[in-house]
Amino acid sequence: MKLDVKNVLGFVAEKEILAMQDEVSAGIEMLKSGSGEGSDFLGWLNLPSSISNEQLVAIEKTASRLKEKSEIVIVIGIGGSYLGAKAVNDALSGSFEMLEATHKNPLMIFAGQNISEDYMHELTALLDRKEYSIVVISKSGTTTEPAIAFRILKDHLVKKVGAAEAVSRIVAITDASKGALRKLADQEGYETYIIPDDVGGRFSVLTPVGLVPLAVSGFDIRQLVKGAADMEKQCLATDDMSKNPAGMYAATRNALYRKGKKIEILVNYNPKLHFVAEWWKQLYGESEGKDGKGIYPASVDNSSDLHSMGQYIQEGERTLFETVLSIDKTDYNMVIPTDDKNLDGLNFLAGKHIDEVNKMAELGTALAHIDGGVPNIRIELPKLDAHALGELMYFFELACGISGYMLKVNPFNQPGVEAYKKNMFALLEKPGFEEETKKIKQRL
Repeated sequence: MKLDVKNVLGFVAEKEILAMQDEVSAGIEMLKSGSGEGSDFLGWLNLPSSISNEQLVAIEKTASRLKEKSEIVIVIGIGGSYLGAKAVNDALSGSFEMLEATHKNPLMIFAGQNISEDYMHELTALLDRKEYSIVVISKSGTTTEPAIAFRILKDHLVKKVGAAEAVSRIVAITDASKGALRKLADQEGYETYIIPDDVGGRFSVLTPVGLVPLAVSGFDIRQLVKGAADMEKQCLATDDMSKNPAGMYAATRNALYRKGKKIEILVNYNPKLHFVAEWWKQLYGESEGKDGKGIYPASVDNSSDLHSMGQYIQEGERTLFETVLSIDKTDYNMVIPTDDKNLDGLNFLAGKHIDEVNKMAELGTALAHIDGGVPNIRIELPKLDAHALGELMYFFELACGISGYMLKVNPFNQPGVEAYKKNMFALLEKPGFEEETKKIKQRL
């Protein structure tokens, strides 16, 4: 993975970025020593290098058993309990895999990430005709969205295959000793994996939260872990920003923030990276957006969004910067053919690879946006594979921790996400919320 920040230097002087070395060093030291806020949630920091072969073998054994029983694996979770697996699944799957007649491995489908009645009806109608297993992910077992989905899908599976067989098709990823899902798993006899107490959901892709469903769907979790471990080794070996890409990224985006660039747009030119951006948005939005501070994380899928959001990015309010994800090599080769009539005027492209056109769109857009007052950071992956994704995800996680401490916030809590839940429970008249129900009804 390569990080290039030269396209911000017309907006922030190089010396201003390098002057943040002490802040970067302090952030890394707080992470390593556990001396900063949120230190109870630093289990992700050395996680890649600490995953043992025995742990991977156990996950692979579980995956093998579920593969034999399943055309589909339903992953039940919300937020960090599904976005990491979704990001890797979509990045590494064929674009039209859902439409293929046969599949070597179970397809990954998600539930509990919304509260849509139509979605659940359509899902259960599909599952009437398919063999499936369930990986349910929840530390407490009482988070509303996944709890509803699991109640419905567990009932559906039991009716479809019988109670005993259903037990063999359900894996619960939950707390080690407490919570509703742990209690149910122990009572029913589900196979379980533990969500570590010291790893928050948005940092959990390399725990069983991400690794179990990805293994069931046939992805190379060993290469994913190795990529992350390689990045961990590189970035934790030194706090020197010239050798530590996570430190350089954290410094550069904070330098831009202090210059009035309040919005960061993660840009991709490969549609398979859409959910990598969704995962990144939760990681940075939930970590930094507090105490009235934080860079707002947004994303675009180019070149599609150049025809929709491109106008705003080019000429709208100058409060944004871009971080561009670029893939050096494609998996396949396709050349644009010659057409004798040339009515579309594209013969000047004949003989060129589609990716060459894509790369020129990327370069041309970067130059246009720089001219329009939008600085951009560039991250290049050698190719889109499990190792590169592991590198990228750990890089973003570490940079997020450093950046949060540079902003002087706790990057590892999320107190603001409870406000909507309190109102929702009051509106639904949940037992224990009688006073809140009375107040909200008066307000409405």
